[in-house]
Amino acid sequence: MSSPYSSASAPHPVLAEVVRSGFTEGHHRGSLVLLAADGSVDLALGDPAAPVFPRSSNKPMQAAAILRAGLELSGERLALAAASHSGEGLHLELVRTMLAEHGLTPDDLRTPPDLPLDPVEAEAYLAAGRVREPITMNCSGKHAAMLAVCVRNGWDTATYLDPAHPLHILVGQVVAEAAGEPVAAVGTDGCGAPLMAIGLVGLARAFRAFVTAEPGSAERRVADAMRAHPEYVAGTRRPDTWLMREVPGTLSKMGAEAVQAVALPDGRALAFKIDDGSTRALGPVLARALELLGVDAPVVSRIGRAPLLGGAAEVGAIRAAF
Repeated sequence: MSSPYSSASAPHPVLAEVVRSGFTEGHHRGSLVLLAADGSVDLALGDPAAPVFPRSSNKPMQAAAILRAGLELSGERLALAAASHSGEGLHLELVRTMLAEHGLTPDDLRTPPDLPLDPVEAEAYLAAGRVREPITMNCSGKHAAMLAVCVRNGWDTATYLDPAHPLHILVGQVVAEAAGEPVAAVGTDGCGAPLMAIGLVGLARAFRAFVTAEPGSAERRVADAMRAHPEYVAGTRRPDTWLMREVPGTLSKMGAEAVQAVALPDGRALAFKIDDGSTRALGPVLARALELLGVDAPVVSRIGRAPLLGGAAEVGAIRAAF
């Protein structure tokens, strides 16, 4: 199977267009898949079988591996283990608590120093005279849980980001099992943790597997925690939170480089990636995909709104093109 990013690949279809003052000034291409409730492919655009790095959309699988490895997490702690948090106070306080509970400190994280992911939080953070810190990086909850399971099992914490570490061997097994396909490649995510590549069809299958899993299983526990505490998965001003809060039973997780995966409680699911990695196209494409899955809720139009400004006035929008 050829890579969707190789020069020999045919261009993927336009998933979103940029329209300013009635003039189409740009396009965002990508691949997308919608699954029916029985798991069959209902719609495929581009090449959704080709491997991609799902980035943070893999976090539910990583959290399930942490549970399988024996760490007892639930509620907000488990949601934060699967989070790309906004860096709000509730996130940073719980990361510190999770670390302290296992004799760890923020110095153990080894995440790159960063500002809060949420722009409002980042402005307030800088205005308070603070500097980039590892704990503020949006993956620090996941790293705190990874370190905690290492302490629990007597595994080396100094090498906890090594792909050969027992934890990441287990993560790879969970990813492959949930996706129903082998891991195509292993890379390094922005946070420094190992990252497993799968196709978008596999990613949608994985999210479907989490919401349809047996109650009490690691997968279902992760899905239930994320859906019960979505503000810990993302933040108070984030689309993943809005969707999980306002469409009960929905599991949603975005990833860097414009990846998104969603599963509805009946097993319908979606996954897509914008080729150029532009997150500004995520909302309009996600909203259209949800409409095609039959989701009828006010939050869909809220997520899909992506205005373009000219002189501080709204003069256009980024809109779905499928």
